[in-house]
Amino acid sequence: MSQDVLTTETNRRQLQQIIAGLSDGVILLDPDQTIRWANEAALAMHGVSQVSDLGPDAKAYAKRFVLRYRNNHLVPVDSYPINRVARGETFSDVLVVVASAADEEEHSWVHRVRSLVLADSQGEPESLVLIMDDVTEWASAEQRFEKTFAANPAPAVICRLSDLRYIKVNPGFLEMTGYSRDQVIGTSTYELDVLEQAENKALAKQCLREGGTIAQMQAELRLPDGGSKQVIVAGQPLELNDEACMLFSFVDMEPRHKAEVALRQSEERFAKAFRLSPVPILVCGAGDQVVLDVNEAFLDTLGYPGEEVLGENIAQIDFIDDKGARTRLFAALEKTGSLDRIDVRLRRKDAGLIDCAVSADTVNIQGIPCYLLVLMDITERKRTELELVSAIEEVMKDASWFSRTLIEKLANVKRFNSPELPGVSFADLTARERDVLGLICEGRADKEIAARLKLAPNTVRNHVATVYSKLGVHSRSEAIVWARERGLFSSEWRPRG
Repeated sequence: MSQDVLTTETNRRQLQQIIAGLSDGVILLDPDQTIRWANEAALAMHGVSQVSDLGPDAKAYAKRFVLRYRNNHLVPVDSYPINRVARGETFSDVLVVVASAADEEEHSWVHRVRSLVLADSQGEPESLVLIMDDVTEWASAEQRFEKTFAANPAPAVICRLSDLRYIKVNPGFLEMTGYSRDQVIGTSTYELDVLEQAENKALAKQCLREGGTIAQMQAELRLPDGGSKQVIVAGQPLELNDEACMLFSFVDMEPRHKAEVALRQSEERFAKAFRLSPVPILVCGAGDQVVLDVNEAFLDTLGYPGEEVLGENIAQIDFIDDKGARTRLFAALEKTGSLDRIDVRLRRKDAGLIDCAVSADTVNIQGIPCYLLVLMDITERKRTELELVSAIEEVMKDASWFSRTLIEKLANVKRFNSPELPGVSFADLTARERDVLGLICEGRADKEIAARLKLAPNTVRNHVATVYSKLGVHSRSEAIVWARERGLFSSEWRPRG
């Protein structure tokens, strides 16, 4: 063996000993493309246990392993790193996905590969070296980032800080602006300035230059059609492929702006209708019944100045004449959320009384539940009805000759087209009071009722007064109407003996 050969073999063994324990994978080839040696790291990165599993040479290696680019396109065999170094090429940072041809779907690795060509003393290639780094975890993380970035519904772009050019854009940004991907990728921030017309542009630009966080602020984006779009933009520094970058994210202000305009217009329409309505209207809190607003018609009708009403509790103002009716009204509102034409008597500031039909509904004002009360003055209608009832009542002092049909028509006259608030029911009367009410509805006078029920006249008068008090009526005719409205005392009804 010549001295040159001995020296070469000695150098090669020493080189192998040096690189055997490295974390980087190393494959040595002879100039004739024979795979001479590989360290443990290189074998592990190919999922094999010995050098022979790589193949005897570069040609065999290409048959045993499938290489793809990161975009999943196959690497042509001539472009395999092992074939490139076999041709004497030197290169660096070539990313390839490596998998065994036998079980390509089972497992794969991502290699970052570079090459070395070692020459002898005469400058001729002596050893060809492939050095590879397993970046599978990094590539997996980057792939997850890519998927997350693309799936993020918030519009976003990523700018490389070294040259201020956009290197990534997600579909949300393209959809919001109308740009194509080619119009964004590679474009500089000077050509497509996402901080244009920003409310604090100078500070944002300084943060961009220094790679600092850009707090969210309003800005205006130029669109490809020449228009513009109001947005909120924010910037977050990050590293991507070992390069300092800035992630810009956006919120499209147009939907919010349109919603605000629609809400403002709706509020303006409501305010005009509220102010100009000739019908008294009141708005109060649902929880505390504090008056939040009233219209002019309310103040004019009840004779109150605004300062004595606004901010006051309805109970404190005390304009509802019957406290029990007020309690029942708000209890019903709390239970059902709305009321339709409930009869309530109101008291003016000058103590005059007004009969009203109250309709109410629950509304939300700035997220707070409130009650909207509409008060329809029915005083004149009630007066007409009462005058009619009073006239009939005079005749009914001796009502024995009244037909049942006429009594029921009277009930229809007295009945208002509105539901009653929850109040006394027929069941609240005692058995004897029911008998008395039934005979009243037959048109019987007190003496007749006393004879029929075998009671003293004074006892009957006491029962009649108690019935009036419980029903909230003041006369026989009103008691008859009350019973007819509830369908009581049909022709089959008979009082107890």
